[in-house]
Amino acid sequence: MPQLRLRRVRDLLLPMVIFFSLILPARAVEPVRIGLTPTFLNERHALMADWRTYLERKMGRPVTFVLRDSYQETMELLHQQHIDVAWLCDCPHVTANPDFRLLATPLFQGRPYYRAYLIVPETDRATRGIFDLKGKVFAYTDPYSNVGYLVPRYEIKKSGVDPEHFFRRTFFTRSQRKAIEAVAVGVADAASVNSYIWETMHRQAPVLTGKTRIAARSQEYGFPPFVADHTFPLQDFRRLQQALIEMSDDARGREVLEKMNLNGFALPQPEIYRDVQDIVRYMKNN
Repeated sequence: MPQLRLRRVRDLLLPMVIFFSLILPARAVEPVRIGLTPTFLNERHALMADWRTYLERKMGRPVTFVLRDSYQETMELLHQQHIDVAWLCDCPHVTANPDFRLLATPLFQGRPYYRAYLIVPETDRATRGIFDLKGKVFAYTDPYSNVGYLVPRYEIKKSGVDPEHFFRRTFFTRSQRKAIEAVAVGVADAASVNSYIWETMHRQAPVLTGKTRIAARSQEYGFPPFVADHTFPLQDFRRLQQALIEMSDDARGREVLEKMNLNGFALPQPEIYRDVQDIVRYMKNN
């Protein structure tokens, strides 16, 4: 008898389980949330759609890009765990932060490096370096930017001059593109910008970059990396890392890389960011 009762209960419950499994939607898979700033992908929606499609195919789960206007806003989202991963600057707040894990480093011109380009209007044929710009108007990009803020101030301070009183006026553009535009139209006498951004814009908008001239090139610095919050699950971390590194081996991935003006992604090397860490240390101690 007990077995008969159990069988009847099972026979009653089974159709109900099947019914509710059909009418109730499965729990949605949470997307991987990737933070971006205008520094790297400036309103290039078609490119971001292609990149998202590639990443979703490789990872087998949804991907969402979260755009903010500055490094600081994006870092705050990462700290607050409102995003999982971000493409950020190479400052120590990012590369030496115990709350973040280096995920991948882009390869530009075949190497995980970039330079600072000191740019001036094309009509300025005299400027050869930062010290020719004393008393001029200078456009900084972002307070967390290495080449857009830290590097020019470091060069000035090393010479024994206070960067606060070197230029006649300074202002922040909040993006590399806007800094290039400011110099091109004469709003600023100069700016220090990421070589990757200038070279990429030169492919896309040569008329604009043609109104600027590269007055000086810096040493190489480690390319701004992708970093993940320390709570990002290790399995997802590895899947995303693999998807990025394998882009150069995938036909669709190579198409996206070509549009991004990158050669691929590599495993991060913490040592390539030490020069910037040394610069920050110098600025704090002097």
